[in-house]
Amino acid sequence: MTQYIEITENGLHLVVSIEDDLDVLLLHLGVKPFQLESVQEHQRKGFRLLEIQCSGEDRDEYHGRSHRASYPGLRMKYKTHQDYRNGLGRKIEITLIDHMTQLVAISHMQFYNEISLIRSWTVLENQGDKELNVEYVSSFTLTGLAKEGQMDRDEKIECWIPHNGWQSELQWRKYTLPELGLSHVTDRSSKRISCSNTGSWSASEHIPMGYLENKEEKTNYFWQIEHNGSWHWEIIDQYDHLSILISGPTEHDNHWMKTLHPNEQFQSVPIAFGSSSGGFEKAIGQLTAYRRVIRRPNTDNRELKVIFNDYMNCLWGNPTTEKLIPLIDAAAEVGCEYFCIDCGWYSEGQWWDGVGEWLPSSVRFPEGIKFVLDYIRSKGMTPGLWLEIEVIGINSPKLKDTNDDWFFMRHGKLVKDRSRYHLDFRNDQVISHANEVIDRLVEEYGVGYIKMDYNINAGIGTEKNADSFGDGLLQHNRAYLRWLDEIFNKYPELVIENCSSGGMRIDYAMLSRHSIQSTSDQENYVKYAAIAASSPSALTPEQSAIWSYPLTEGDDEEVIFNMVNAMLLRVHQSGHLAELSANRKQLVKEALDYYKSMRHDIANGLPFWPLGLPTQQDPWISYGIHHEERHYLAVWRLENSNETQLIPLPVLAGKEVSVKCVYPQQNQPTWTWDQESGELTVGFSNPVTARLFEIIEKI
Repeated sequence: MTQYIEITENGLHLVVSIEDDLDVLLLHLGVKPFQLESVQEHQRKGFRLLEIQCSGEDRDEYHGRSHRASYPGLRMKYKTHQDYRNGLGRKIEITLIDHMTQLVAISHMQFYNEISLIRSWTVLENQGDKELNVEYVSSFTLTGLAKEGQMDRDEKIECWIPHNGWQSELQWRKYTLPELGLSHVTDRSSKRISCSNTGSWSASEHIPMGYLENKEEKTNYFWQIEHNGSWHWEIIDQYDHLSILISGPTEHDNHWMKTLHPNEQFQSVPIAFGSSSGGFEKAIGQLTAYRRVIRRPNTDNRELKVIFNDYMNCLWGNPTTEKLIPLIDAAAEVGCEYFCIDCGWYSEGQWWDGVGEWLPSSVRFPEGIKFVLDYIRSKGMTPGLWLEIEVIGINSPKLKDTNDDWFFMRHGKLVKDRSRYHLDFRNDQVISHANEVIDRLVEEYGVGYIKMDYNINAGIGTEKNADSFGDGLLQHNRAYLRWLDEIFNKYPELVIENCSSGGMRIDYAMLSRHSIQSTSDQENYVKYAAIAASSPSALTPEQSAIWSYPLTEGDDEEVIFNMVNAMLLRVHQSGHLAELSANRKQLVKEALDYYKSMRHDIANGLPFWPLGLPTQQDPWISYGIHHEERHYLAVWRLENSNETQLIPLPVLAGKEVSVKCVYPQQNQPTWTWDQESGELTVGFSNPVTARLFEIIEKI
């Protein structure tokens, strides 16, 4: 007789069946209760709990390039399960076994109190006496994504994909399934909708997450892959249902294969998967709450101190004592709390291909770099330095202390990218080198902030001590995370910014450790607005570092626009502050003073987008944070736009509120508030204008 595991937690309904033949099926996970009639008897076998493909094993179905219908995945049978609670919430562990190979798989599903998602991963163990080559293992699989409602999935389902790119981060686009080529013309096809990352820039083309909405039922699914390397997700059709398969690296997508020796275990990449009602903002609200739970507890994400960094539209990697002193004075004057010296401090000339020793240049700093760092501290700011610890330049003097075992290798050659070699953090000597650098910066120089950059992509991986290129990369990725954990254990108050040429490594393997993330290297403050406003979809607002870089030749409105870009996120101040006019510098200080008065609400609030997620093509952009009775709203008018814009705030309809334009205090725009409809209409007389509003509900 079929047995059911039925769970309702935090608004989620989960149904697992153990069939008469001990097949284990995940029949349902969603915000609405399961309707048994939504899955016909002949369709049930498509609702697999997981997929596993090993070398030399068969494949079933018209699978195309998808990972469905795998073996020994199709042979896995129920063995046992556990259902218990821990400090995070309810935890389900389902153990399956393939009796032919004695491969055991444990599917882990961790619920989180008051959050409508699970964290899911798979642990494999070879309990047989022969090696098994694993080419694919899912971290999570769910079939029946469109089974609720009466409309055809071509009409009711939208898939939202977060495109990403250097200086063009966080570009969400939504598609119907036919627009992505998956039209509903048969019960199964070889077509898949997929996003995949190969390499060590986890977000080089897409953020490792996604969103699927059922417009008829007003429900959604959302997910993120918590890995700092290669990953893969795909949506397919089978048995006349939609399925999603989410994993880390795979053999035919990412050059990954893992040999499991007898008694050896392997744990897949963890993912988060949830469901909610009410649209994209509700889903991101759940993810925001979850991201705050899984993140390393740290003071930085509570205090949100203002960072000054001397790079963007400022010193451009060419710092000297002479140039820094006036900048330090100006940064302190406007109220910055960290001052980070960016790249170039370790070399007197061209430094790109010579990095690796991380020793200060005596030419740039005749009195020694500690003189400048102490000067920063004397001005009441915490000093910081830029690093790129995972690389050594091809012309670095540090190379004399290394050997080939320090580096990634493929086909017997050192992996080279952008004139750097990539360090392998599985190597004990590499760890010692990295520890020595951090210890010197923190203990000798007194650094409290490190901008950790990462400007190369290691590609498919390394062959050294690995079963495949992708296996070497995955091992390195995990070793680097272990090293980060050790650094934060040793220096818990040290702030390390996660930067990868901007936002090329926005993922929650990294962001569960780092308190702050560089979002972009975008040099045009107008184009930055859409990136800034979109950033809380992929990370918590308090972790989202946004450049604000007033230009020397700009005007007041340019300063205001720059500051509004960052004020509801994490201020990453730059620009030649010492060269600004008194009035323009005062506009910077005014913004930072207001930011300090409300940043607690950023650290505890949730994001919303009254005009929808922005694109680079939008004439108006609006993004906000709400916390309890307070709502903060940034509004940008861009080129080719009308002078007025209606901004719907339906959550405030019918409520008595106070509306103020809080930044800047001068040059106030026109605006009207319609209490009955909950609509704010703003008027900006000139294009390329931005303002910040505060709306408070009267209790």
